[in-house]
Amino acid sequence: MKPDSIVIKKRYNRIAPYFEGMEAVMEGLFFKNWRKRCWAKVEGHHILEVGVGTGKNFEYYPKDSRITGIDFSEQMLEQAVKKRDRKQVNVDLELMDVQSLCFADNSFDTVIGTFVFCSVPSAVKGLKELKRVCKPGGQVLLLEHVLSENRILAAVMNLLNPIIVGFLGANINRNTVKNVKACSFNYVHVDERSSDIIKLIEARK
Repeated sequence: MKPDSIVIKKRYNRIAPYFEGMEAVMEGLFFKNWRKRCWAKVEGHHILEVGVGTGKNFEYYPKDSRITGIDFSEQMLEQAVKKRDRKQVNVDLELMDVQSLCFADNSFDTVIGTFVFCSVPSAVKGLKELKRVCKPGGQVLLLEHVLSENRILAAVMNLLNPIIVGFLGANINRNTVKNVKACSFNYVHVDERSSDIIKLIEARK
């Protein structure tokens, strides 16, 4: 694992026990509804969730699906395991880096991630891995916060980004839509309900 990945991993390991409390207000006001919209688009039986974190998406999992969740932070995954066992969620959880997935090509009907690629050091490399393990005709669903198109707000976000990265390990100035389009998917669509800084992206292999 590269040095920048190790640094970010350590940050998430450090904040894992407090992560849900830290994001509780934003989760209740904004993120929860976006998660519902994202998971409502899931198709197929075999699903991979990347960056499962503490298991914030467990309540949105479709019934009767085979779901695998991965994360590269041991402590975040430990929180997810506790929640899975407590709430009896049917999901296989594995320690894994999205930049180097240990799955065969064309394995999953849907690959999904929510607020993940703000923290992936080599974002395009990770996105290409999602495409690789997705079945032909399958979908990659991403819910991401991105750099604003407003010049003033974008300048503020760029200014604050080093502080946010240092504290949380997450970038707030990523161009994720552009990165997805760079991966040569057959189809890329941004949900029309998306806001300036929160994008719901659907890509087809």
